[in-house]
Amino acid sequence: MTLMRFDPFRDLERLTEQALAGARGPRAMPMEAFRRDDRFVVALDLPGVDSGDVDVTVERNVVTVHAHRAPLRREDDELLVDERPQGEFSRQFFLGDNLDSTRLSAEFDRGVLMLGIPVAEASKPRKVEISAGPETEEKPRIAERASREEPANV
Repeated sequence: MTLMRFDPFRDLERLTEQALAGARGPRAMPMEAFRRDDRFVVALDLPGVDSGDVDVTVERNVVTVHAHRAPLRREDDELLVDERPQGEFSRQFFLGDNLDSTRLSAEFDRGVLMLGIPVAEASKPRKVEISAGPETEEKPRIAERASREEPANV
C-alpha cells in the first residue's frame, strides 16, 4: 500500500532550500506518516500558524497543503535576530490508488495539522466464501456405486 510516490523534482527543490537556508535551517513543514488500522495518518508541523492560514486541497490523488506564517514583529520594532521561517509554505504528496481521497479529513491542533486518509473499501482485505462445487455431489454417487459392485476375489 502506498501513501507517497517518489517525486525527484520536489526532493531536489527541498534540498536546494535547505542548502540555501544553511545546514541547520529548519524544514518548512516536517511530516510524519503512518498507518493506523484502516487509515493513513499524516501529521505536519506548522508552529506559529493560525488554522485560518492553512489550506488543504485534493486533486485526483495529489494532496497539497499551503500555509502562511506572518512575522510577529511590527513595522516599528527593531529587528535583532530573525531565524524563524515565515511567508508561504507548501507541501505535496501523492496518494496511492488504495486510498480513498474523497473521505480525507483534516484537523488542526496546537500547530499540528493531522490528515486522516481511509483505505479504500476495494483495497481492504475481505474473506472469500468458498462454495461447494459439483464434485461434492459426485462423491456420494461414487461411494454408492462402489457398495453395489461385488468385491473381487483375490
